Amino acid sequence: MHLLVVEDNPSLLNTIVQFLSDEFEVDQANNGEDALYLAMKNIHDAIILDVMIPEIDGFEVLRKMRKEGIRIPVLFLTARDSLEDRVKGLDSGGDDYLVKPFQAAELKARIRALLRRSGSLTTDQTIRYRGIELSGKEREIIVEGEPIKLTAKQYELLEYLIQNKGAILTKEQIYDRIWGFESDTTIAIVEVFMHYLRKKLEPFGYHADIKTIRSVGYMLNDE
Repeated sequence: MHLLVVEDNPSLLNTIVQFLSDEFEVDQANNGEDALYLAMKNIHDAIILDVMIPEIDGFEVLRKMRKEGIRIPVLFLTARDSLEDRVKGLDSGGDDYLVKPFQAAELKARIRALLRRSGSLTTDQTIRYRGIELSGKEREIIVEGEPIKLTAKQYELLEYLIQNKGAILTKEQIYDRIWGFESDTTIAIVEVFMHYLRKKLEPFGYHADIKTIRSVGYMLNDE
């Protein structure tokens, strides 16, 4: 699971990223402009968003996201604890609201609840597409009742495609999601891994479900 944490206090940001990193892949931003830029890539499973951040406040970041159709679940994390602020946060499209100070265990629990509700994290850690079943807990894959072996990146690539079936994913989105902004590989790696993933699925006929959108990216057929 891939999270974005937005917080302008360097110490708190570092603390949050550290305790989330043992369970999630975490990107970070410390101002509204950077937060909006990363959010618009639409590569995250959830966003933890402070309200009082420089340049653009958290409410406005979320408003712009929702206007552009970005439906990533958002948890507001803020010291503003008035009822008016809570209502404003939820009415602006936020999915949850946690007031500082907070306990790390509660933040993680709320993130997992957001992911379950959004479908990014199911209660049994399993996602399905036609005759394909991915077990997130064991990172196993069953195709038409037969277990097959995928590398870690191939698994993440197939998982990302299934989670976004019917939607076009650009090569940039896939690269940022699977390899990350700081990877020392190039975007060409996406085509290489897509080729090998199709090869693994070809005996079952599912390779044809992954469509190449010329000069843009890829799309997994909607069921």
